[in-house]
Amino acid sequence: MTIRTKLLIFIPLLVLLINLVTFFLFQSGKMVQQSYNQMIDRILLYNQSSKIVDNNLSTLYSYLLNPDDSNKERYDHSRVELQDLRLLLQEKSNVSISSSTITSYVHLLDTFLEQQQDAFTAASAERSKVSLTQYENAERTASFIQEDSKQLVELELNIYEPVYEQIQAENKRMYLLGAAVFITNTLLSILLAIWISRSITGPVSSLVSRAKQISKGHLKQSSNELQAKDELGVLSGAFEQMSSDLLELMERDKESLEKDRLVKELELQALQSQINPHFLFNTLNVLSKLALIEGAEKTSDLIISMSNLLRYNLRNLEHAVTLRDEVAHVDEYFTIQQARFRERIQLVKDIDPSALSYHIPALTLQPIVENAFVHGIERMENGAKIRLEIKHDQHHVRISISDNGSGMTEEIRDSLLRMEAGAFTEQSTGLGTKNVFKRLQLFYGLHGLVDIESERGKGTTVTIRIPVREDGENIHVPTVNRG
Repeated sequence: MTIRTKLLIFIPLLVLLINLVTFFLFQSGKMVQQSYNQMIDRILLYNQSSKIVDNNLSTLYSYLLNPDDSNKERYDHSRVELQDLRLLLQEKSNVSISSSTITSYVHLLDTFLEQQQDAFTAASAERSKVSLTQYENAERTASFIQEDSKQLVELELNIYEPVYEQIQAENKRMYLLGAAVFITNTLLSILLAIWISRSITGPVSSLVSRAKQISKGHLKQSSNELQAKDELGVLSGAFEQMSSDLLELMERDKESLEKDRLVKELELQALQSQINPHFLFNTLNVLSKLALIEGAEKTSDLIISMSNLLRYNLRNLEHAVTLRDEVAHVDEYFTIQQARFRERIQLVKDIDPSALSYHIPALTLQPIVENAFVHGIERMENGAKIRLEIKHDQHHVRISISDNGSGMTEEIRDSLLRMEAGAFTEQSTGLGTKNVFKRLQLFYGLHGLVDIESERGKGTTVTIRIPVREDGENIHVPTVNRG
């Protein structure tokens, strides 16, 4: 959920909740107030009717004593006022709890109005005795009205006493509810504000902390935290992706620099042996022809093998060669070694011809065969054997170089596989086994291409697996152009 969506949803919802609760409290208070006003209105009508009846009786008495126009006008006005009040009381009787009592009270008002009107009519006809009698009746009815109005007030108070207590209790509950709602809304507002602020400030703080780590060179992410779904989460994800891409690019550059360093190191080592190579090759050729002229054919062949061996070692190590070239180079090396060890050593080859066209870094097999001589079978008096086996399957070309020599300790084996320096004391070509394994890893861009099996007194087997695509081509990383 985006930050904009959070703000547009939760803040209006909180405001709506507060408004609904406020409206509910307002409506409840309004209903209580209306009920209270209705009761007070009826009580005021009872008192007002009692006063108006007294006023009507007074104006009638004044008219009976002095039947002039002003007294008649006062009488008419008070009578109309009483009639209006009577209509109001009749309307209240329909909604009052004591409706029957109010109806009786209204009938008393009707009786009073009739008696009052009879006394007024008799006085207008100058029948003083009849008007006096009707006045006395009206006066008696007025006293009943006074008593009934007091009873009605008491009745209303008695009836509404439990209602009033209920209203008071309801008001108390409403006050408590209002306080609870206020506290709840306050807490909800605080929690909502904290949640929204944390959803913004939390990722921002993480980004700031991550930026400080990257500025110190710590590109690798320390923990796999779940990213938020909002805009800051997208920004954090892009930031981490950028860091990951930068780390990967640095690793690639590091491998490329390592490869360049190894190539330069190998070229420097080769350069140390290139003391006027043309002069050396020419000298070896002269020696070979001289030996041939003198009838020393074996010596001539040995010198030619030595010349070819040196020429191969001095080639550009940056370029790949075929397995056929590597096997031929091993043959030249073995020719020289056999001249030294005679029948004490034997090279056994089991090679699949279909695998010889695949490419491999230059000077891969000969250093391993040389290590088998130097560290495996050199001290054997007889029966020394080195086996070179090359097999081809669907996904790999498997190269196995084994000897039946002294073997190696587990510590040395682990050091070679970890490509640590100091596993052997390198001799002859100076090209360490460690460097051979490292060049294979850089050439193909893969780990775990080399395996070593060895046991003290039972020999050593070095196995190299060259990856092959389904179309029959090598899988390897392109060679870096050093200019």
